[in-house]
Amino acid sequence: MPQENEIKLALQDLRRTRQSLRTLGFRIQHARVFELNIALDDERGSLRTRGLLLRVRTAGKKVTCTYKGPETAGVHKSREEREFHADDASACLAVFEGLGFTPTFSYEKYRTEFARDGEPGIVTVDETPIGNFMELEGPARWLDRTAKELGYSRTDYITTSYGRLYEQWCEEYDADPTAMRFD
Repeated sequence: MPQENEIKLALQDLRRTRQSLRTLGFRIQHARVFELNIALDDERGSLRTRGLLLRVRTAGKKVTCTYKGPETAGVHKSREEREFHADDASACLAVFEGLGFTPTFSYEKYRTEFARDGEPGIVTVDETPIGNFMELEGPARWLDRTAKELGYSRTDYITTSYGRLYEQWCEEYDADPTAMRFD
């Protein structure tokens, strides 16, 4: 079963982060792109209740449909992940709606993806309306080693989803958690 292992790290300085990645041998694998992520659920919220995610993401012209299973407890965020690419986000949303799954939350970000030759993981730099984050995705030992190289410790790890981070941000700033958008 395909397994996603990841952590997020809060960023204070985008320029410094990008420079650190270059210094450590990471190169841009996918250039900065705007993403729109749409989470879906049924009217009872049964996916969220069970810790599952169904998402349609557009990144430039690329459309990705994703299922994420329940999280496994641990230092890293680990869960089953299955994805496929489609030609048309609207058609995907219509198919899911026909099955009873409608949009419940959307969030935007700009993402740049980095990789280092011969390594099993990727680093993404995400610019979001609530702050900037770096995601490390790969095998657990790679996550820990790479985070340490970048100057982070396990106490810096964030395993919370962007949806939940946005809810927390809205609670802190007394905002209505409708959609995490730049406007």
